[in-house]
Amino acid sequence: MPTKNIEINTTYIKIPNNDLQIDAYLAQPASKGTFGAVIVFQEIFGVNENIRDITELIAQQGYIAIAPAMYQRIAPGFEFGFSEKDIGYSPEAYQLGLEYYQQVKYQEILSDIQATITYLKTLPNVKTDSIGCIGFCFGGHVAYMAATLPDIKATASFYGGGITTSSYGEEIPTLNRTKEIKGTIYAFFGTRDSLVSQEENQKIEAELQKNQINHRVFRYDAGHGFFAGFFIDKYPFLAQNPSLNKEAAIDAWQQVIELFQNKL
Repeated sequence: MPTKNIEINTTYIKIPNNDLQIDAYLAQPASKGTFGAVIVFQEIFGVNENIRDITELIAQQGYIAIAPAMYQRIAPGFEFGFSEKDIGYSPEAYQLGLEYYQQVKYQEILSDIQATITYLKTLPNVKTDSIGCIGFCFGGHVAYMAATLPDIKATASFYGGGITTSSYGEEIPTLNRTKEIKGTIYAFFGTRDSLVSQEENQKIEAELQKNQINHRVFRYDAGHGFFAGFFIDKYPFLAQNPSLNKEAAIDAWQQVIELFQNKL
């Protein structure tokens, strides 16, 4: 399946949510027309260059792509970029990202997702009935949450942590809300992931099957965060990270394209 590379425009915008202004990165086709929209959910490192790259990659396929800052309430402006010295992210980045991750609340996240959907519907070039999402790590969990909203037609959840065990302050884990998923969800995991176990991803698959959710599950010989391998040519030092698998990332991307083309 060929990957497009259409001309795009990018900008930083703010998404209103009552008294909160959520920073977001917006990428969209430069051409006129109406397009499906995809919300991009960050890892614990904020809307950094990796998330911006993914947002642009999606826009180049002919979608409006937007990456809202999910730590806006806790740490406005926070982001940690790739570090060549640490073959990805530094220990300090992990520590700080996890500190913020542990402070987020389910209902606040859901509110910010809904505000992002509402914002997208105000854009004249968005097909309001064709909205999907994609997320990685923390964002993979957030994407699973977003999938329960009626506006979300297609979801790509990459190695979402804690789906089977937690829900950011709520009593029941997010997995228990699987029956609320309305659209199609694709879930991606690495078989060498030390943060999301094989037992966890098998529980997710079993729950999707039990509730007869339209889904596919993909597993690759890779570790956590393996999709960053898609950008090894741009960031060559990433090739030293044993968790990454460029071939797995490329295949997963083709599955994502298929999902969005079919559902958005």
